[in-house]
Amino acid sequence: LGANTITTTTMKLIQLLRPILRFIPEVEKPTQKVPFSEKITWTVCALLVYVVCSNIPLYGIQRAQTSDPFYWMRVILASNRGTLMELGVSPLMTTGMAMQLLAGAKILDVDLKSKEDRVLFTAAQKLVGLLVTLVQATLYVVSGMYGDVASIGAGNAILIVAQLTFAGVILLMLDELLQKGYGLGSGISLFIASHISETIVWKAFSPTTINTGRGTEFEGAVLAFFHLMVVRSNKLQAIREALYRQNLPNLTNLAATLLIFALCIYMQGWRVMLAVKSQRARGAEQKYPIKLFYTSNMPIILQTAFVSNLYFMSQMFYNQAPNSPFVKLFGDWSPSTLETGAVTNTVPVGGLAYYVSPPATFAAMLQDPFHALFYLMFTLTACAIFARTWTEVSGSSVRDVARHFRENQIVMKGHRETATARILGRYIPIAAALGGICIGLLTVVADYMGAIGSGTGILLTVTIIFEFQEAFMKENAAMMGKQSIMM
Repeated sequence: LGANTITTTTMKLIQLLRPILRFIPEVEKPTQKVPFSEKITWTVCALLVYVVCSNIPLYGIQRAQTSDPFYWMRVILASNRGTLMELGVSPLMTTGMAMQLLAGAKILDVDLKSKEDRVLFTAAQKLVGLLVTLVQATLYVVSGMYGDVASIGAGNAILIVAQLTFAGVILLMLDELLQKGYGLGSGISLFIASHISETIVWKAFSPTTINTGRGTEFEGAVLAFFHLMVVRSNKLQAIREALYRQNLPNLTNLAATLLIFALCIYMQGWRVMLAVKSQRARGAEQKYPIKLFYTSNMPIILQTAFVSNLYFMSQMFYNQAPNSPFVKLFGDWSPSTLETGAVTNTVPVGGLAYYVSPPATFAAMLQDPFHALFYLMFTLTACAIFARTWTEVSGSSVRDVARHFRENQIVMKGHRETATARILGRYIPIAAALGGICIGLLTVVADYMGAIGSGTGILLTVTIIFEFQEAFMKENAAMMGKQSIMM
């Protein structure tokens, strides 16, 4: 009775969206197939709009030094401090994951095969995304991220919230523009990959000079190496400094980044090929691949969304009651000894937020091995659980794949139709869990090695680039096939 009540209430709530559908911003589907060249153009235009918004500063904020609880996660969230893209993709990513999980767990009773339900579910997802954007923007202002509300004024506070909300609408529309078929892939994935790539290139070749106390140095690791080789009389000392300098990107960080990139690309090719055949066309045999990264980058995205929200809530509560023992259980925060630009960051030094964050340096890992071990176990466990859960709620579980085979009259070669689920059950759950653990392990190793952009960022970039490459090859093959038919 309770489950039926929840289902009925859920359906009533979704149906209530019908009268306000016209007020929810929407990108119309293309009336005809969009040419491949035009998709490339739209994709580039969407990326340019995002880059421009990432460099437009917010009006009304104070330039005083304030703590930034998201400083190490901004790369992953495609966020840029003090600009229209302050929130990045965090609200949309969190909303999308939450709605997908609710629908997959049948808490939201939605039939995605029904066009009406799909329209209502998409509208609900956008509406919740905009509400989350508004709430996060308000919390940012109220928590003092841009200065005390009394000092910036109520007018400026409202204006900041309006700017961040409007930027969220732009991001939502750009993502929907690409997913509706005007461009390639997902807008959120595109923005994350471009932001991480930009960060890695900037950290390697940044021409910004910084006075470190040992003289002026370039921020970029590569430029710093050549500069140190010129200005230092002791060349061995210059090489050592370029490899291991603290507080700024060094060549060791860059080498670790390239190594993790290579490992991710190599492991992308790990898969098991199952021989299948179609009952419709006798003799037609194919290979069905089950990748090691069966759930792609979803485990690390879900883990990142969880940690980012924990960071934000912990920092907000700590600012209100820094001496509360209960608040310190979630996170005890302290100003960092490292400075980035004009902002002095605060980092967790205790509580749950501290233990789910990676050690800042290798020396910190040796100083507190329990922290390093807890972070390792947390990341591996979370990624494995999220991977298994995602297969169940995203339509890629053993049951879902077996049903897809049955509907398309596909069977395993050399086996009866009734054996399909049993054979798939040997591979899919193991691939999902093991793939999640491997993703988590790569993330931890990259963080321990000090890779630029963080291990999570590198994994996201590689998997997203592979997804865009597959979409590009698919579109290109379809275009070439059409041209050959016309000839």
